[in-house]
Formats: sequence, structure tokens, C-alpha cells
Amino acid sequence: QVQVVESGGGSVQAGGSLRVSCEASGTRLSANAMGWYRQAPGTERELVASITNSGIIKYGDSVKGRFSISRQLVKNTVNLQMNNRLPDDTSVYYCKASYLTGRANYWGQGTQVTVSS
Repeated sequence: QVQVVESGGGSVQAGGSLRVSCEASGTRLSANAMGWYRQAPGTERELVASITNSGIIKYGDSVKGRFSISRQLVKNTVNLQMNNRLPDDTSVYYCKASYLTGRANYWGQGTQVTVSS
């Protein structure tokens, strides 16, 4: 069974930086894509950034130019570097690992990120 574990959440002041990391384990397969999503209370979960195992990257419109995603295929990990954070970035951030084999998606438990003004 694939397990997805996030780490690195916390609090930061507006304008500051924070990095969150995620690792998918429990399988020898590399995830075909990994990504970060976020969900604030009363809102739908939205894409923050995703990256495929061939390096194709997609960012949500609200984070373009401020956030950067990177991936280490060997370790099946993905990092999200968040710069110039805004109060609206406050949310629970979830990591997702997607596998074409079995067409399965696995989610982490989420990590809280809070930005104070």
C-alpha cells in the first residue's frame, strides 16, 4: 500500500518563505506525477503545483512566480518552495501521488501552513 507523508508545514509571516516536502513510499514504482494541492475551510481543494516524472510542471494561477516545485525521482519525493507568501496562502496543503498502474491516486494527511500579516 502506498503511503504519502508530508512534512515542513508551519507558520510564517507575510513575505516570508517556507518549504514543504512529501514522500511516497510502499512501492518500487515511481509515481507518474506528484503534486501539491491546498484547501482552506469552506473552499474546494485546488491545485498548487504538480510535476510529472518527465518534468512537466503545472502551477495554479495564484502561485505562479512565487512557488517552485521540484522532484527527486529516485526517492519518490517532491518539494514545494513557497516564497513571498501571502495571507491568502493560509491553508492545509496536501500531497498527491498519481500512478498510471492501477490508475490510483494517493493523498497525504495534509500539513497546515499559516501566513500571518
